[in-house]
Amino acid sequence: MHFRLEQRLTADLEAVEEAYVDPDLLDALARLPKLGRPQLIDSDDDGTVVHQRVRYAFTGHLSPAVTAVVDPHKLTWIEESTLDRRTHVTAFRVVPDHYADRLECSGRHELHELDQSTTLRVTEADITVRFPFVGGKVERAIVSGLSDHAAAETSVVNDWLAGLTPPPEGATTEP
Repeated sequence: MHFRLEQRLTADLEAVEEAYVDPDLLDALARLPKLGRPQLIDSDDDGTVVHQRVRYAFTGHLSPAVTAVVDPHKLTWIEESTLDRRTHVTAFRVVPDHYADRLECSGRHELHELDQSTTLRVTEADITVRFPFVGGKVERAIVSGLSDHAAAETSVVNDWLAGLTPPPEGATTEP
């Protein structure tokens, strides 16, 4: 299933691009429901290209029908991404830790500067769920969840860009 998501972010393109490769933003994104705390596994930045791997875990509620066939503790994955700062495009793929034979997802995030203080982040991706009889329904449910997540993420990222994000848990601030 192909899908497209759009996020309107309130900063210039370079600030948005740098935000999405900043480990501190991952701490801010931990406030979002259903995904737990993202964990940066590794990052390599040569100044032009940034390769990152980030681990995620689904922590939302699942119906008993789903948990009858899927262990909720095994809904973890790594997002592998490569940002090309010259084109402002991030290619990504999702690598499930479990159920790899059941899920494929890959795509790209493109940044488009609308004006000096607004950047459009467009995600185009494809997801395939291989599960007899219900694969398409699961794909639609995942895309719906991703759409909800993108809306909530937009708010968190805009707050972070504006410096309104509270410090990570356990951090102390100087008076």
